[in-house]
Amino acid sequence: MAFSGKVENLREVCAARLRRRLGDGFERLRGGAWPVVQTAMSVGLAWYLASMLLGSERPVIAVIASVICVGALSGQTLRRAAEWLLGLAVGLSVAGIVMHLIGTGPFQTAVIVGAAMSVALVVRSGIMFVTEAGVSATLVATLDPSTYGASPDRLLEALVGGAAALAVSALVPGNPKSRVERASRRILEDLAVVYRDIAEALADGSADRAEFALDEARRMDERVAALRETLDDGFQIARYAPPRRGCLGYLGYYAAAVDQLDLAVRDTRVLARAGVNLARTKEETPSELPGAVGDLALAVEALSNYLESPEHPLDTRHFALEAAKRATSALEEKSDLETSVLVGQIRSTSFDLLRASGMGCDEALEIFGGATKAEEKEPEKESVG
Repeated sequence: MAFSGKVENLREVCAARLRRRLGDGFERLRGGAWPVVQTAMSVGLAWYLASMLLGSERPVIAVIASVICVGALSGQTLRRAAEWLLGLAVGLSVAGIVMHLIGTGPFQTAVIVGAAMSVALVVRSGIMFVTEAGVSATLVATLDPSTYGASPDRLLEALVGGAAALAVSALVPGNPKSRVERASRRILEDLAVVYRDIAEALADGSADRAEFALDEARRMDERVAALRETLDDGFQIARYAPPRRGCLGYLGYYAAAVDQLDLAVRDTRVLARAGVNLARTKEETPSELPGAVGDLALAVEALSNYLESPEHPLDTRHFALEAAKRATSALEEKSDLETSVLVGQIRSTSFDLLRASGMGCDEALEIFGGATKAEEKEPEKESVG
């Protein structure tokens, strides 16, 4: 019976991991769909402009430049995108001149690429800039000279392709608000799942479920890093794309919350590890601890609503304080090392969630300290009465 229970538990864990991986894949598709559309639009515009302005029948360089520039703008700063485009232009120019002088071939290709990267280093440092110059020089050196010989038009095509990409990115930008919301919502949903798994593990004494929650908590760092990148990208879009300028204030709420959310994720990892240690002792868990961790799940779900509607932070604060109170009261029932560590992590996570809801440090300390002290004194008042 015990063996069949372990098999069933393992099956549930594997199914949950498979669903999580599939969810991650579809989430990446949703998040990356708009850059794909922008790339397709910029390619078409670059081909049209190069054909109309430069008379190119096969504007390969313009198309490649537009793809590179859209990729650079996606998740990067405008300065980085300009650096990529400048590296492309330097590589094309130097390669065209050198190929005109020495022709093509294995040895000539090595010389062309080396010369392009050397000139790029003279112009400025930066691995992306120098590498892009080498890549574009390789492209020129391997083109068939009979169909696309050395020509200064390559530089003009590169500029046209880059301009097309910049125009599409500025006039038809992605929605930074929805991208940041999706990234944040996924983190908070995953956090809520981790908290509920920990709560169930504490209630059932299941070390396997607690270890699964710990594995999921360890993966959260990658998602927080992705949220930071998405937020930086959103600020770039909002600053440089006029249609999205109004999103700057909205993104500010996420910028203020992301540091505290990062701390909450780190505390959750330690909390999950403490849950594993407590479950492994096979001793009875204080009755308030599963409920306290469950309140953390409610708090992060409310935090997701707060970030999307910043005028309603109270639910997050209510559940965070309730989690701290219940965890503190558990020490009245049991105060061994494992329980004390778990209570400390619940309290620390609760404080981070208070801060993530927009509460200042001093205010959070005052409210948090007052609530937990009141909880500590409550049994004394009952005993006196």
